[in-house]
Amino acid sequence: MFTKYRLRQYDFKLVIFVLALAVIGIMAVSSADESLYHRQMWGVIGGTVIMVILSLFDYNLILKFYWFYYIANIILLLMVIFWGEETNGAQRWINIAGIRFQPSESAKLLIILFFAMFIMKHEEEFSSFIYVLLSIVLFAVPAALVYSQPDLSTTVIICIIFAVIVFAGNLSFRVISAVVAVALPVFLIILYLIMQPDQTIVSDYQKNRIMAFFNKEDTANDAGYQQTYSVMAIGSGQLSGKGFRNNEIYSVKNADFIAEQQTDFIFAVIGEEFGFIGTCSVIILIFLISIECFMVSHRASNTAGRIIAAGTGAALGFQSFINIGVVTYILPNTGLPLPFVSYGLTSLIVSFASIGVVLNVGLQSEPK
Repeated sequence: MFTKYRLRQYDFKLVIFVLALAVIGIMAVSSADESLYHRQMWGVIGGTVIMVILSLFDYNLILKFYWFYYIANIILLLMVIFWGEETNGAQRWINIAGIRFQPSESAKLLIILFFAMFIMKHEEEFSSFIYVLLSIVLFAVPAALVYSQPDLSTTVIICIIFAVIVFAGNLSFRVISAVVAVALPVFLIILYLIMQPDQTIVSDYQKNRIMAFFNKEDTANDAGYQQTYSVMAIGSGQLSGKGFRNNEIYSVKNADFIAEQQTDFIFAVIGEEFGFIGTCSVIILIFLISIECFMVSHRASNTAGRIIAAGTGAALGFQSFINIGVVTYILPNTGLPLPFVSYGLTSLIVSFASIGVVLNVGLQSEPK
């Protein structure tokens, strides 16, 4: 299980970037809702312990149970359908022994681990039509279950993860080109159908969020009010912000104009309290974490390691881009947390666990 590693190969840079981002998250969450300070802090401590343990645990042994991860993922997502708890019109959580858990978050890591081993075991046949089709079918099952919650935003993220996985798995460019040629017009057709009055592709609240984005002025005080106020909060922070836990009466955060400011809109809290300097620090740290994951992927000793590191880098990077895009109103409202920063223990623990596996890939990588 545990292998002797050379300490100099341990990616301390990645650990420092992650912990720095998590500390910012603790500060931002405690400012948004002081009652959540200790839970976020203990989540970061527990996540760090899990990250360190997994970083020393041979990922090749972890991947031997890849079919177990796939089946467990399906079971957890099915449990959401039958026994899930509903919040704000979405049924995404289950309660296991008093612990509230969001399987769509763990699905990201489990999908990466499963396909890392599946693709490596069938590497020579992977560019054949049969294995490409089989991979798509195997991916479509958990993706459909996540989408049915309904959780369109997480479905988009895991689709991006899957695209990066097959690319990192050295899928033929001929096959990739053919898939893109089919997928692009299909996407445009689906987008057109979503805009129709009697469509059933997405739920009403999801459609309202999309329509609000394309009609910002008309929905500024209705469906788009959260994003409107979040932009105001970020802008009011100016260069250095209004200060940590400030008591200004003109604070958007203090006036509770933004709902879920401790989760989906935590970036607005950072913008108001720490200003341009604080938001840039978060963006730079996220960028460095993603780039470091891709660098580990480049040095990986086998295909599975390459897929794990690339998939994790893509998951964290794209999810952060979408979250920040929503808060700054350049994307429709989605409801995705900001990795390592937003409150949410499932997202936090899964993110730390993902980095732990990436660190082990780095420990077993080949110098380049």
